[in-house]
Amino acid sequence: MSGILAGKRILVTGVLTEASIAFHAARLAQDEGAEVILTGFGRLSLVERIAKRLPKPAPVIELDVQNQEHLDGLAGKVREHLGEGVGLDGVVHSIAFGPQGAFNFLEGSWEDVSTAVHVSAYSLKALTMACLPVMPRGGSIVGLTFDAQFAWPKYDWMGVAKAALESTSRYLARDLGEKNVRCNLVSAGPLKSMAAKSIPGFEDLADVWNHRAPIGWDLSDPEPAGRGVVALLSDWFPRTTGEIVHVDGGVHMMGA
Repeated sequence: MSGILAGKRILVTGVLTEASIAFHAARLAQDEGAEVILTGFGRLSLVERIAKRLPKPAPVIELDVQNQEHLDGLAGKVREHLGEGVGLDGVVHSIAFGPQGAFNFLEGSWEDVSTAVHVSAYSLKALTMACLPVMPRGGSIVGLTFDAQFAWPKYDWMGVAKAALESTSRYLARDLGEKNVRCNLVSAGPLKSMAAKSIPGFEDLADVWNHRAPIGWDLSDPEPAGRGVVALLSDWFPRTTGEIVHVDGGVHMMGA
């Protein structure tokens, strides 16, 4: 099969609905020739149902990134699907969560904040290390962030968690370069996804893009971000690591 991911094997986390960036990354990866494995957390039956809507059905592995047993067993479960001696070429980290308290900056408790940082930032390192045993040739780790250069309306401690995610990606890029592992992020604009529904005041945050994206931004279209993920998974960025590629309609570079 032809395509920029022909012959590659990609693990994609965070596929919750067809509206998620992760779903579109998985779909596009298959369109570009990759074999895809998904991970799911919680309602696995939902993820399995969504997986059947991909161009080709994809197996689903249960993974809670706060569960060390799940992380320790991930490589073995990947081998069960790929076979011995066959490794992963890429991993998509599309995992983030903040309790409601994390969306109140001055009142947020450490319990809420630590959960947000654990699930949204530390998990990039944890997932990457869990996958390394099945990446003997190296490969590409691609995560998803929401531009942490600024203090956004309503985003609060999740913004801090995203800043931690961005820093985590740079340190992974530093330490894993010698293993031929690249680690990059796509900084996507806001989308009307399942995750967005958990953000109080999301409409106020998203409204920024209605006025400040010079090339335009569609809140209902995850495909541009998915394309960015697939590009970074490919061999077309062989010496790019520790980078953040903005797929946000250009809002990140607009002045006041």
